Amino acid sequence: MGRKSSMATAAVFVVLASTLTTYASTTYTVGDSIGWQVPTSNSNLYDDWADNKTFVVGDDLLFKFITGEHDVAEVTEPGYDACTNTDTISIDNKGPVKITLKRTGDHYFICTYPGHCPAGQKLKVQVRSETGDTTPGVLSPPRNVASSLVVTISLVFVSIATFVLLC
Repeated sequence: MGRKSSMATAAVFVVLASTLTTYASTTYTVGDSIGWQVPTSNSNLYDDWADNKTFVVGDDLLFKFITGEHDVAEVTEPGYDACTNTDTISIDNKGPVKITLKRTGDHYFICTYPGHCPAGQKLKVQVRSETGDTTPGVLSPPRNVASSLVVTISLVFVSIATFVLLC
């Protein structure tokens, strides 16, 4: 009876150790297989794309486009609404572009090529902290996958050692 109890205890330790992981950042390809281009049939393409996603500080947006045909500019909300790049925060014109979301709140992206933004080539994403906070400008501590991996591996070894000693 003692052996079954020891095995059950060891199994619980192994399960607990295997569930203690930290979330790694996610890379989202903007527009999925369509990429970053002027929408042909749905001017709300990028709004619809972002609607079913949860963006967290540390996630990456990958804008796939052909250099010379598009660009991606992060702009202010008024720049986004008016499709102008007068309030540009950053601009990249060599595709593909990977942008790391570094703060909570709304982020606005447009293509500055003439006619592209008014035709729907623009994206708004709401970024949360890992705790769900969307207060603008709040920086989340960086996700430290390496340290969580060390903790997880340590727990697995402790679990295995416990299992061996109890058996």
